Order: sequence, then structure tokens, then C-alpha cells
Amino acid sequence: MRVAVFGSFHRGFHVLSELLKGPLSARVRVVGVATDDIEAAFVSRERRVWSYPHYPEERTMVERLAAAHGLSAYKGKVKTAEFYRLYEEEWRPDVCLSATFGQRYDARLFGYPRLGFYNLHPCIDDGWPSAFAGPNPYQALIDAGADHSVVAMHAVDDGFDTGKLLALSEPVWIPPGATVVDLHRISSPAAARFAMQELEKLLDAAACDGARAAAAAARAIDAAAAIP
Repeated sequence: MRVAVFGSFHRGFHVLSELLKGPLSARVRVVGVATDDIEAAFVSRERRVWSYPHYPEERTMVERLAAAHGLSAYKGKVKTAEFYRLYEEEWRPDVCLSATFGQRYDARLFGYPRLGFYNLHPCIDDGWPSAFAGPNPYQALIDAGADHSVVAMHAVDDGFDTGKLLALSEPVWIPPGATVVDLHRISSPAAARFAMQELEKLLDAAACDGARAAAAAARAIDAAAAIP
């Protein structure tokens, strides 16, 4: 199964790590990685996690992990002719995962993968779409005095964190005094494992659908051969 990752910071790092080295790695092939270039204006650095104090290494952790596995991380704009060609002719993903990425997607991107294009968004179980949609959900959760967060895995659509909800993770408790960066660091390993669990379900369902389609085709061939 061909998987593309659009991710940065700790969530992107842990999702990519699970796909490359975790239990699901034998069933998937990472065919593309896109990550934030925080010096570029189009990633809206001032409204996202990059506006908070962080280590320089955290800016490039996804890019370096990808390179260690022979993958070149794309850091340009994704709604361009250059990227459409890369995405549709070289990556050709069956499924995409978005995990801390500073660009919006259009229908040409999120409508391409046959198994879907999914985002991992922090929130609480307050209904869907969550009141904590937006580019800086952890700050919104801290401001609201939340004592925990969950991760919503949802389909990407034309809205902002509004696509069909696939599943919610187990809660991660928010320690007193935790910052936005702390919450990214604390929650990302669990978020990545949760994403792999849901991805495995998608892969299993696709395999079952494929087996049923093959069986139906075989029956049709047998029936046609039986006609005198």
C-alpha cells in the first residue's frame, strides 16, 4: 500500500517513524513526504507551533528521517503544477496522512488517494466538527482550561478540520503548566500509534474488498464459460 505523509514537528516525525519502522511497515510503502519549510511565508509560522520556542533540530526532524530512508522531503507549495506532477505521476498514493502541516489542501490533492486523505487534529470529544478546529488547537485547549486532549482522525475536505470523522483516540492528560510545544511532544507518540491502528483497519477493509471483487470476477468467468 502506497502512503504519503504531509507532516512536521513531533507528530509528523512519529507518524513517519511508525510507517517506516513500526509494526505496519511491512504492509506499507512510504512513497512521498512533504514537510514544513518554516522560513516560507506560506506555512503561516506566526499562527502555528513554530511561533513558540523550540529546538532547531525540531524544524528538520522529518526531513532528516526521510533522508535516512532514501526519501527526499518536499518543502515547497503543494498547490502548484510542480507538486501535482510529483504527487500524481511519482508518488501515486493510495492513502495520505497529514500530521502538523502548514498548508491547505485542494480537492485535486485530497480527492486523489483511493483510500482517503486523513488529518490528525487535537481536540476534545465535544462533537464533530470540534470547537477546537483551527491552526493552533493546543493553545485553544490550554486557554479553555481543558485537562486532556484527544486526536481526531478525520477525512480532509474543503473546510478547516471539518471532514468526516473516522475515529477519536484515547485521551492524553494535560499536565499543569504545559505549553503548546510540551503537548506536541507529549501526545505525538500516542497519536502516531492511534493513526497506525486506524490505517491498519483501512488496509484490512481494502484487502477484503479486493478479495470479494476477485471472487465475483471469478464467478462471472465461470458462469460465462458454462454457457453453451
